[in-house]
Amino acid sequence: MSIASAPLPSSDRADVSAQLREALLAADFTADGLLELLGAPAYTALARSETVPALRATRGDGPLETLVRLFLLQRSVPHARVAAVLPVGPLQESGWLSAADGEGALKATVDVRPYGGPSGEDWFIVSDLGCAVGGAGGIGSHDEGVVLGVGGASTTLAGLTVRTPVAGALDLGTGSGIQALHAAQHATRVTATDLNPRALHITRLTLALSGAPEADLREGSLFEPVGDQTYDLIVSNPPFVISPGARLTYRDGGMGGDDLCRSLVQQAGERLNEGGYAHFLANWQHVDGEEWTERLRSWVPRGCDAWIVQREVQDVTQYAELWLRDAGDHRTDPEEYAARYDAWLDEFEARKTRAVGFGWITLRKPAAGVGSAEPTITVEEWPHPVEQPLGETVREFFARQDYLRVHDDAALLAGHFKLADEVVQEQVGLPGAEDPEHVVLRQHRGMRRATKVDTVGAGFAGVCDGTLSAGRILDAIAQLVGEDPVLLRDRTPAQIRLLVEQGFLVPVGS
Repeated sequence: MSIASAPLPSSDRADVSAQLREALLAADFTADGLLELLGAPAYTALARSETVPALRATRGDGPLETLVRLFLLQRSVPHARVAAVLPVGPLQESGWLSAADGEGALKATVDVRPYGGPSGEDWFIVSDLGCAVGGAGGIGSHDEGVVLGVGGASTTLAGLTVRTPVAGALDLGTGSGIQALHAAQHATRVTATDLNPRALHITRLTLALSGAPEADLREGSLFEPVGDQTYDLIVSNPPFVISPGARLTYRDGGMGGDDLCRSLVQQAGERLNEGGYAHFLANWQHVDGEEWTERLRSWVPRGCDAWIVQREVQDVTQYAELWLRDAGDHRTDPEEYAARYDAWLDEFEARKTRAVGFGWITLRKPAAGVGSAEPTITVEEWPHPVEQPLGETVREFFARQDYLRVHDDAALLAGHFKLADEVVQEQVGLPGAEDPEHVVLRQHRGMRRATKVDTVGAGFAGVCDGTLSAGRILDAIAQLVGEDPVLLRDRTPAQIRLLVEQGFLVPVGS
């Protein structure tokens, strides 16, 4: 029997889910509890699908060791040990546990993995056996309908999402339900969709076992299940892999090239309410004779602002190898592996694709009356480390865009600003030199940007505490350095605008 066709626990027994949750918490089967039991090396090894360190750390017969072996390591455990920790009868009856090979042993039917919520919540993510970690780690499964657990992409998207209270949220392509679980904490109504009915079943289990409200679960592709309904928040970690065909539902888009991601982004605009956000992870092609930035600009739906960040680029050979290994194809017959590899390169050659980019796409539909109808579209490459969660950074980015679009240079000079928290100044130059070659402002939070400024820009930023207008600060600097204040006022707004856009300066009282 394949993983994707194996029976799942009943999703109609809320009482059993509640009993299981209570037992898991009583045994400290939580993210913190696991870290304490296993230690950091074994704990992080699990994220790489390596189980030997965790097996060594769970040789004891305590309740937590029993649960780790049962649900995380998928080992058979003697009936008596399980019964000392869990209500075996109801769990077997509802399908969470089944008899294992060998006398008197039990095994789990699904993976149950502790997951710490953003405010310290104890959540549990359900997935198919052996599929708790996906992405580059590789689950090595060729089953088309398997449902993955939480991987790096899932946590990245969760950290990017703006977490303001909303009426309605949509998790499109919910998988194991991690995005719906996050959304349930700040949305009155959550709708979760997936093309795979098995994913919807597992999402219901994840929500119930985590003590979260039920979601409106709908089967179907892209926006088809929700018709013309609109939302305040849309999130999606779609099957974005650009591949020849749609062999694996959990990752392959099933459309040509990057068409699935493009369609998803373009169709999101008409489903967003005013003031709403849409967050996506996506892959996109770098095509000969075309700027990748312009390709992505063409995806942005009319009437939406956008912030698109390319985090990584791989040439076509690296990309094909990554996803062939993800599916375990490198462990198959060498000729079969070579044929699959060749098919990927044929696909890329036919589409004139030389590389593939990966990153984040955020749309925001401006509220009524916010400045010009002309959208603000920012497309940038930022492969450097960032500080997650970034949801508040994303919200602040669009708030600054709103400010800048309604403030011309004169209004900017009349405005008041404060230097953002955790910004430091670095001076670069030869040792002993009287003046630095250049000055760099660097953030230690959020996107952790760095930008060069001239001495006027550095001096301006350094004294911004919200008390004086930008114009008055520039007049004082002009007097100090012996410059014409009118000329300084003329040439500095562009630098101020950049510092505001990138988050080094924060408008005060706007």
